[in-house]
Amino acid sequence: MAIVINMPRLSDTMTEGVVAKWHVKVGDAITEGKLLAEIETDKATMDFEAFPGQEGTLLHIGVGEGEASPVDTILAVIGAKGEDISALLAGAPAEPAPAAAAVAVEVREAPAPVAVPAPTPAPAATPAPTADHRVKASPLAKSLAAEKGVDLRAVTGSGEGGRIVKRDIETAATASAATPSAAPTAAVSYPSSGYQDTPISQMRKTIAKRLSESKFTAPHFYLTMSVDMDAAIEARQALNASGDHKISFNDLVVKAVAKGLKKHPAVNSAWLGDVIRTNYDVHVGVAVAVEDGLLVPIVRHADAKSLTQISAEVKDFAQRAKTKKLQPMDWEGNTFTISNLGMFGIDQFTAIVNPPDSCILAVGGIQSVPVVKNGQVVPGNIMKLTLSCDHRVVDGATGSAFLNSVKAFLESPVTMML
Repeated sequence: MAIVINMPRLSDTMTEGVVAKWHVKVGDAITEGKLLAEIETDKATMDFEAFPGQEGTLLHIGVGEGEASPVDTILAVIGAKGEDISALLAGAPAEPAPAAAAVAVEVREAPAPVAVPAPTPAPAATPAPTADHRVKASPLAKSLAAEKGVDLRAVTGSGEGGRIVKRDIETAATASAATPSAAPTAAVSYPSSGYQDTPISQMRKTIAKRLSESKFTAPHFYLTMSVDMDAAIEARQALNASGDHKISFNDLVVKAVAKGLKKHPAVNSAWLGDVIRTNYDVHVGVAVAVEDGLLVPIVRHADAKSLTQISAEVKDFAQRAKTKKLQPMDWEGNTFTISNLGMFGIDQFTAIVNPPDSCILAVGGIQSVPVVKNGQVVPGNIMKLTLSCDHRVVDGATGSAFLNSVKAFLESPVTMML
């Protein structure tokens, strides 16, 4: 009896997956633990292996490389060698068209060009269309072909049943670029016009859905406070001069926030509809920018960890986030989130609460500005913090008390070590 392997749900927010790479082909023997494919979710690219009982011969691949498919649709079929699975495939529910299929690179037609007369060149040979006047190609291949100007009719598909896939388009585009172009026969002037539509990635879809729900469901309010960072700068210099681990200002903020959450548990909470959950554990999510958006890996029990431990974890998370090697355990279960854009030159900003948290802290850069100390105007180093709060859970006084505690820890870093 053939075994159907469906597109797995590899994260709590995953609705569809993209097969980044197949490590097996039809006809290969499959055993427990064998690496089948790399699947791109909304947050990472993960290895997918055969589970116990999924053994036999790979009879069918339902999703080509670079193609997207909803969770629980047929990814592959395993069975006895030579087994007839046509009835099984014929009875499979129709797959909804992936979002990328409806999105192609599109360019508006420019106004007619003005050309200098030149001898009429001989007409170029046009590849003959296929017998049924259709081209079998994946949605990603069609989009890529339109972007690179590749004629699908001139491409030979290497996918299952002659289907054109991403690698065929890339090969054709490379060959075309390597072929010397004929000398232009006329000087043509084109007005600048057009646009490009880019398919939405799995990560961007999830960011749009979750943050839209947060912004338009949770009533946000914002609290901003300026922090004197002179003492934090001195403490960081001393720590980095004496240790092997380099501490960043972001590490200091994570530690200060964790201590503040332990002191103000009402901020370390979540709105769950019927109840407000106050978390005893402090799990601080740190937003990390990646190519398609952002990920929020979590420093667990951050209040109990040293600055060097926090620094090492955040550096590891950032590296694995950029290479899409994070696992679900790395990003699930946050109780609070920090978004730091100070390193990008941002002075101050507001962030959208990251569900299920009730608050998120937006951290700006340290600015050298004149400040008043002991009645004198002197040079100072100021960093602005903006706390976004879900008013269903956190009131203004509660959020202000928490922010004042974070400020106090940063302005006297030694108190964070107690």
